[in-house]
Amino acid sequence: MTMRILLPVIIWCLAVNVTPQAAAVNENSGDGILRRIHAPILMYHYIEDLPADADEIRTDLTVSPALFKDHLSYLAENDYETITFTDLHRALTHGATLPNKPVILTFDDGYDNHFTQAYPALAEFGFTGTFFVITGFLDDQRHGYMTWQQAKEMAAAGMTIASHTKTHPDLRQRSYDYLTYQILGSMESITAHTGIPPIVFSYPMGRYDHTVLSVIAQTRLLHAVTTQPGSLVTTDNQFEIPRLRIHNTTGTAELARLLQRP
Repeated sequence: MTMRILLPVIIWCLAVNVTPQAAAVNENSGDGILRRIHAPILMYHYIEDLPADADEIRTDLTVSPALFKDHLSYLAENDYETITFTDLHRALTHGATLPNKPVILTFDDGYDNHFTQAYPALAEFGFTGTFFVITGFLDDQRHGYMTWQQAKEMAAAGMTIASHTKTHPDLRQRSYDYLTYQILGSMESITAHTGIPPIVFSYPMGRYDHTVLSVIAQTRLLHAVTTQPGSLVTTDNQFEIPRLRIHNTTGTAELARLLQRP
């Protein structure tokens, strides 16, 4: 590494309390420069009208199709452009250029309304999305969830189908074999059904520990997202990326505020 590159790395490490050892690790998968990027990643769950029997949690996680379209309209009218996690990875590790106002739209759990509501709305606006599916639920053709054929269609159209484990358990304090089954097993299912190996993972309920991080690091995954709030993505937090949770009450004014938050 030349002094021209080394100096910015050392300064960045001191500024954010990252050790030189962490910089060396990241150099193996990129150009050695530690970067941080303001890249809002929105986290959606249900995209449907609220059921009459919805409890407090379901209410909070449900965004109506009309409100979702309002969100997409706001993004389009304010020059936001959707990117993929592949785009983000290239920007973090090699300095690839991103749009002036990048945003990633993510959808957890793989509900059937992701295919019937979110997917066509995204296509209408020319946007892409990342859909974290619970592969065992798709295997079982569980009511209320997407089918593999639908997931395959979405992947072929440019949407990202990504892993959210096989059965959506709390991954903390689990054995290595169990974690391998949940994480690697779900990745293999997605690859088999869509033909595209996933590169990003979402922790069920946002719960994980050091053992989970260790298993994730041994796979071909490049990123993993959490439920921790924030929009700053750095080269050294690739498996603990924050997201911005979208609630039932998140109107366009609140969306605008979230997008601007550092």
